Amino acid sequence: MITLKYGTNPHQTEGRVELPDPSPLKLLNGPLGYINVLDALTSWQLVRELKEATGKASAASYKHVSPAGAAIAKPIDEAFKESQFLKHTDFSPVASAYVRARGGDRLCSFGDVLAVSDTVDVSLAQFLRTEVCDLIIAPDYEPEALEILKKKRKGNFTVLQIDYDFMPSGIESREIFGITVKQTRNSRLYTKDDLQNVVSKNTDISQEVIETLLVAAISLKYTQSNSISVAYDGQIIGMGAGQQSRIHCTRLACDKADKWLLQRHPKVRGLQFKEGTKKVDKTNLIDQYLLWDSLSSQEEEMMLNGFAEKPEPITREERSQWNRQFQGICLGSDAYIPFRDNIDRANRSNVQHVVETGGSMRSPDIIEACNGYNMTLTHTGIRSFLH
Repeated sequence: MITLKYGTNPHQTEGRVELPDPSPLKLLNGPLGYINVLDALTSWQLVRELKEATGKASAASYKHVSPAGAAIAKPIDEAFKESQFLKHTDFSPVASAYVRARGGDRLCSFGDVLAVSDTVDVSLAQFLRTEVCDLIIAPDYEPEALEILKKKRKGNFTVLQIDYDFMPSGIESREIFGITVKQTRNSRLYTKDDLQNVVSKNTDISQEVIETLLVAAISLKYTQSNSISVAYDGQIIGMGAGQQSRIHCTRLACDKADKWLLQRHPKVRGLQFKEGTKKVDKTNLIDQYLLWDSLSSQEEEMMLNGFAEKPEPITREERSQWNRQFQGICLGSDAYIPFRDNIDRANRSNVQHVVETGGSMRSPDIIEACNGYNMTLTHTGIRSFLH
């Protein structure tokens, strides 16, 4: 058993984790909270499944039981380096996976729980030294990396180790308002074979895009429903989670993806901040800069005060032209897409590939919409709700 600081809120004073015997989970350092446990165990399942599906080191950045970002290991290019304020790109595979996952949504990743599928090495531990995060969960740690992490947050950084081979029994239970409900655990793992049913006229899907579609689909499995994901180059760049209407999920995910792509724009990478501006403040300033047209006069004044010189806005035409150059943008849905307005909105964000459950009465309308935009559409037959 592990005693928790408290439950979901401080006034819920009793909190504990009851573990099976033998225990697959070890607390190596720091205190542990109830929400930390939910984030850690949910994010761990995501990265483990991504690793199994792609064979690559995987990582996730979690906040409030949904991923702010998720990614597989890939080299980091110069545009990503500059847009994320990185000092170098020489990361190990496991470190690059997390750097990319955290960079999927810098605002939402602030103070995150992170999960990685592989052994935590010095490359990742050194990156984490200056990042604002609460907890890490991984299958193992290099001794030097563990010592670095134990010094983070004045020794209070939470470090969890989990047995990679642990898999729980088939039935899971949950108590709500004193009543217990049980169900078969969602142990259905995605593989590349689940992406064979391409129902659109355009069937041109590269192996690289298949990996990105897997990232989109698997991330949704561990996101509070309803949910829509947008992924590019093996990482999530927009997540719309927990909305009652799917179109609102789509708008959220696509808006985030649009901003992520614009972070790579030369005007953004060339912004001059006032001396001494912290990275988190730069992140907030860029977010406001990209929303310039919608700011009030007071908000605009506050935003401009953060720059060393007045920036030049990105015009609507420049935004459209810039985002249209990116190839391989994917959208995933955790259930069937009910109306074509989701596809229309996705097209505005230059989505070229869609993966969803399929099989609804309106699926012909969705197929027709995808054909109209020359998108590929893959039906998995798998619904991935999470509540």
